[in-house]
Amino acid sequence: MTKHLVISALGNDKPGIVKSVSKHILQAGGNITDSRMMVLGDEFALIMLVDGSEKTIEDIQALLPELEQSLGLTIICKETGLAANKPARLPYIVEVVAMDNPGIVHEVTDFFAARNINVSELTTSSYPAPHTGTAMFSMEMNISIPADTNIASMKRDFISFCDALNLDVTLSAF
Repeated sequence: MTKHLVISALGNDKPGIVKSVSKHILQAGGNITDSRMMVLGDEFALIMLVDGSEKTIEDIQALLPELEQSLGLTIICKETGLAANKPARLPYIVEVVAMDNPGIVHEVTDFFAARNINVSELTTSSYPAPHTGTAMFSMEMNISIPADTNIASMKRDFISFCDALNLDVTLSAF
């Protein structure tokens, strides 16, 4: 029976972290099935889903303290299952661009949470605008809309909401 483990790690960025983590997982017989890795400030962050036999997952959990020590990481892990069958939902991508202001993530996610729309993935970044250097903000998110939602009405409401906040937005099915 296949088991699943979510591993999250954070530590000072340096070359070779991904190589070491993936090597130890492979040597224990594990398989990285999904992952996100990035540098945030001076820190490297990763989150991954690993699968393998019960013994493999136990072996991986046993080697994590050694990895923490040798790589200078803070690692946490949790056994998990695969996503259960949920009511039908429609996948959409939301892209937001605006001048950088505090609260954009909160405001947009609050809009969706109030409508029982799940955020399944979210990425943000800040950057200087070309020519002017104005601080800009970009957000991309994958959302899952309940199948019984009136999409046209929700889109209209969302665009009006974003217009009021001066957010440039696109919302499209994927």
